[in-house]
Amino acid sequence: MIGVLGTVEMLCALAAILTGIWYYLVGNYGFWKERGVPGPEPRLLFGNIKDIMLVRDSFGESLKKMCDQFPGAPLVGIYARRTPVLLVRDPELVKDVMIKDFSTFSERGNPMHEKIEPLAAHLFNLETKRWRSLRPKLSPLFTTGKMKHMFALILECADYFEKYIHILAEKGEPIDCREITAKFTTDVIGSCAFGLQMNAIGDEDSEFRKMGRKVFEVSLKARILQIMRMAAPWLYELIGISALPLDVQQFFMSSMKETIDYRMKNDFRRGDLVDMLIEIKNNPEKLDFETLRLRPPVVFHMRKAVTDYTFRGTNVTIPKGQRVWIPVWDIHQNPEYYPKPEVFDPERFTDDMRQARHPMTYLPFGDGPRNCIGARFAVYQTKLGLIKVLSNFKVDVCDKTHIPYKPDPKSFLLAPIGGVYLQFSKVN
Repeated sequence: MIGVLGTVEMLCALAAILTGIWYYLVGNYGFWKERGVPGPEPRLLFGNIKDIMLVRDSFGESLKKMCDQFPGAPLVGIYARRTPVLLVRDPELVKDVMIKDFSTFSERGNPMHEKIEPLAAHLFNLETKRWRSLRPKLSPLFTTGKMKHMFALILECADYFEKYIHILAEKGEPIDCREITAKFTTDVIGSCAFGLQMNAIGDEDSEFRKMGRKVFEVSLKARILQIMRMAAPWLYELIGISALPLDVQQFFMSSMKETIDYRMKNDFRRGDLVDMLIEIKNNPEKLDFETLRLRPPVVFHMRKAVTDYTFRGTNVTIPKGQRVWIPVWDIHQNPEYYPKPEVFDPERFTDDMRQARHPMTYLPFGDGPRNCIGARFAVYQTKLGLIKVLSNFKVDVCDKTHIPYKPDPKSFLLAPIGGVYLQFSKVN
């Protein structure tokens, strides 16, 4: 009799444990139904991001597919594994999140582990308290006046960029535009942000370019660590291995430190961002389109509610700590805002067309107080690069051009599979 009872008790205990595990895994899956928010049915372990986790779809594509199931819905509720995430699609509600009610959504909600990843403690990731302190000090670095000082440095890189394309075009072979523009960007960042002439364009073995590639390369190990960082931050902290290779972190940190130390010791100035950062360090009291619609590098913006919040015009209330994502790729490819959204049409961005659209339907750099601080810098660099290309070359598709464009599911930022190969020929 005792043995029988022992077996029964054991089975009951096992059933209780299994029930507890099951509830832990699926207990949150009624979160959005309870709040009347439509969304796709979640799957065990993965929630709604199975294709993202298994590297079948890119973030932008996957979020858009989910949103497409609920046309016209201003809000869509999904699950990142077992965590509820709200997709905000309606431009007016996006405006509330990013601008009008910014104080409620001032946090990114992106886990940060400074001890493991010291380079992660930058303006994009910082929590509200430190962000509020740092943003006013850095904003003056990107004013029109400051940009004029750096224009000559960007132009110098653009001149090298032009010469490099001439050399490649003479070979008559298709050119990987993603690689050459990445080299151009590397030289601009190296010159303006690090105060160093990297020569990534002319030197195929440039150390700076190698490290730049590593930042965006996603190995299987890095992918696992990134998933762990989001799904189990405590385990990621415990293991103590950074998703970003240690040599990359050390390279960029030592490069910046050596540059600052040299300039401060020799009183050397170059009119770039390093000079301005030194000024902030020494005198902290003084400082308190086009293509980006179709291919935005950041395919969704993250926010986190710091208090309970009810969305305007709805009965949807979210609790403090709720993650909110703004699906940029979905908004930018919504035919309601951009008819025939897959078509590249610069005429969409005439003054009249832009004024006729809601401003929250174009978000490559975000908006509101936590928009991209370097947006003006990026546009300057991009325009100069395009001028150098289009004033000297005719650019056509070729046999190596991948059509249609397919985002790489391994990349967190938008990146094409197989590069962007085009044929360049000199303009007579």
